[in-house]
Amino acid sequence: MKNILKLFMAVAAIVFYSACNKVEDLPFYGNGNAVVLNSSVSTIAAAVADSNNNVVTFSWTNPKYAQDSSLYKFVIEIDTAGRNFTKEVTKTVTGAFSSNMTAKELNAILLGFGFKFNVQYTIDVRVTSSYGNNNELYRSNTIQLQVTPYKVPPKVALPTSGKLFIVGNATAGGWNNPVPTPSQELARIDETTFMGVFDMSGGNQYLLLPVNGDWSNKYAVGDNIPATGGDFNYNAANNFTGPSSGGTYLLIVDFQTGKFTLTPYTGPQLPTDLFIVGSATTGGWNNPVPVPSQQLTRLNSVQFEITLPISAGNQYLLLPVNGSWSNKYSVPNNSLAGLSAGGYFGYNFNDNFPGPAVAGNYKIELNFAIKNPLAPNDAVALFKTTKL
Repeated sequence: MKNILKLFMAVAAIVFYSACNKVEDLPFYGNGNAVVLNSSVSTIAAAVADSNNNVVTFSWTNPKYAQDSSLYKFVIEIDTAGRNFTKEVTKTVTGAFSSNMTAKELNAILLGFGFKFNVQYTIDVRVTSSYGNNNELYRSNTIQLQVTPYKVPPKVALPTSGKLFIVGNATAGGWNNPVPTPSQELARIDETTFMGVFDMSGGNQYLLLPVNGDWSNKYAVGDNIPATGGDFNYNAANNFTGPSSGGTYLLIVDFQTGKFTLTPYTGPQLPTDLFIVGSATTGGWNNPVPVPSQQLTRLNSVQFEITLPISAGNQYLLLPVNGSWSNKYSVPNNSLAGLSAGGYFGYNFNDNFPGPAVAGNYKIELNFAIKNPLAPNDAVALFKTTKL
């Protein structure tokens, strides 16, 4: 009983002491504020000589978090205009209210977006602020900049021949060198990009040659590069790995980035030969057509062209077999404005190609590797008609 009384008196003493020594209320920290972002410039068109120079300074206001400002975290976000920062590139800044960006740093971001050299684009920029532990995130206003990427040297040296050929047991010509042309020559689409469409066997390999018939130099790959694409280089150690299963494939080789892709070809059936027939031509709708005057020249694996007189306001078709109406290359809708000057065509579509409104000598060019970017899943390719 005596022990219980002692315990009761001890507890009462603690309660009394606590009541007499009240702990102060915990401090209250208010919320911070979203920062306001500013840029030192609104238009950037740097040159190669500016690579290491600062071309823009981003600055922002103090968010006034309840923490030492040296711990504040800011993430600069950059993306193509209108994309709502879904594919943004970011730069993190800690404890500062501004950040510079060099021409080289910005140019790498722009090229990563797929922007073309010397073409102006609009980008969106904003800043997300937070405590150092990422708590209390606030997004700033979004500002827009007009930016123009400058040209940088290609990552992989271009073939001095200006040409590129495919050889290997994944191809129809096997390892025989020289390779059959034009069917195993890639088309040069622009200064640094080559494309080709090839029937390839499964489980085999290939190389790319700058000079047909010469084994001295080659474009190849390093270790563990998948068949679908990756890095390539000049005189690398390994053959390209071909597809696992046979079929028709589109090969794109980009020397600017030093990367290639190999994907199943989804364009219109690729012909060996092409002939033009129709009321727009000298031979009219007579089939077979006169050759060689109405036979297109195959330049490489994917490009065909022909120069011929075309009458005004008429139409034409392209035939893979002279004298046969079984199959044709045509357009889905020949009433589209401007189609006589070029657009997209496919295999066995309903409408004839519309000829130009003015008679004259014209060059017709076709590229079976170029897809419609607005409808990439459609089995179409590009044609262009130019008055000479």
